[in-house]
Amino acid sequence: MTAWESGEAGPGGAGGRPTASSWDGLNVCVAGIGVSGRAAARVLAERGARVTLVEGRDGDDQRAQAAELESQGVTVRLGDGESLPEGTELVVTSPGWRPDAPLLVAAADAGIEVFGEVELAWRLRPADAAPWLAVTGTDGKTTVVRMLACMLEAAGHDALAVGNVGTPIAQAVLQKHDVLAVELSSYQLHWSSSLAPLAATVLNVAPDHLDWHGTMDAYVGAKGKIFAPGTLAVYNADDATSTALAERSERRAGFTLDCPRFGQLGVVEELLVDRAFTEDPARHADELAGLEDVRPFAPHNVANALAAAALARAYGVPPGAVREGLRAFVPDPHRIQHVADIGGVTYINDSKATQPHAAAASLAAYQPIVWIAGGLLKGLDVDDLVRSSAPRLRGVVLMGRDRGRIAEALARHAPEVPVVDVPDTDTGAMDRVVNQAAALARPGDTVLLAPVGASFDMFANYPARGDAFIAAVRRLAES
Repeated sequence: MTAWESGEAGPGGAGGRPTASSWDGLNVCVAGIGVSGRAAARVLAERGARVTLVEGRDGDDQRAQAAELESQGVTVRLGDGESLPEGTELVVTSPGWRPDAPLLVAAADAGIEVFGEVELAWRLRPADAAPWLAVTGTDGKTTVVRMLACMLEAAGHDALAVGNVGTPIAQAVLQKHDVLAVELSSYQLHWSSSLAPLAATVLNVAPDHLDWHGTMDAYVGAKGKIFAPGTLAVYNADDATSTALAERSERRAGFTLDCPRFGQLGVVEELLVDRAFTEDPARHADELAGLEDVRPFAPHNVANALAAAALARAYGVPPGAVREGLRAFVPDPHRIQHVADIGGVTYINDSKATQPHAAAASLAAYQPIVWIAGGLLKGLDVDDLVRSSAPRLRGVVLMGRDRGRIAEALARHAPEVPVVDVPDTDTGAMDRVVNQAAALARPGDTVLLAPVGASFDMFANYPARGDAFIAAVRRLAES
């Protein structure tokens, strides 16, 4: 009988801390051989658990990864991701596995606990563990986490960006750091139950991943789990769902693109200011940075900077380090990335804008726009996006499988806007798309790739789509 079965101390031990008996000899099934699954399997095996990792795929990559894990004491089963290994006492799932996956259903039916790598990491924390500053939201998570890490480092802290970005969190919690900036997806939060970050933010909430969660309520509920009891809730005062989720928290601070109220960070003229973490927030605001310090500049990226600043300030970062961190921040590619100016026309790559909420933020940053859109819409509606963006559009070039649905929305809400349909899917398609956009554009316009759809109909991923756009623009410049 294991300590877990006897009730002495489950995984994580009393109060969520590990004990020597928590994992030793425990039969654990790890679902998925991706980055988080491999990290979880290694950590558990190092602690004496008997780990079987299961994976439905059985290709060359999976076999190479399996060989490495097996050399570290992990049993790997490829080609069968549906049946539960005999004797399993705990399942640690990779975040992409849906709750209705047969193996996870079988575990639930057998009364076996299922949680994710992030929950495992939380239970593995040592007594002197680094506090977590956690970030979730439909859009902006990676940007905010990276901005936050820069601010923390500017203040002299040993900080690491982890979670859904950077180092696997099950590995990071066992290293020595002052503080962790943790990006968490709705999938990761769904499979978590006891996380309690020092401070956390829900940046924004818009329909996404509904095919995975099943309903909007379930998606919102997963996001809201980041505001655990005792966690300082940093909410977006301009987003109704983020604000509502924070209302149940005893401790909270907001951020807004407007002039901040008491308990908020916001914008006054050209400055980012803090009325939440100052000594006298009722009568005084601390200057944190200027709008010119936010790169790339766009309204939604100013909101990202304010969210990162709020989390940094919650950890005690001084105002000067917020500014230094923003200046040190290097934006990731494919996020409102300036590519070139050709003939007075600016070309912007926002291939990361893979759903309507992200595309709306990108479209709101420019005017007039020749919009390049299309891809896989994943069942999401684009009518509101097209309706709100119509006054900014000079023209539209459509590509990808679901371009017809965007064309229908444009016909309803922007019938006067010229639309060019590019049905091609070959390797030269992006050149034709960019050439058509250039023909529609006038000096002073922005050609904006903000696809609003996923990339998998034409490209391996959104970076590959963005790279194709960049290459096509450069060829246009040379022609």
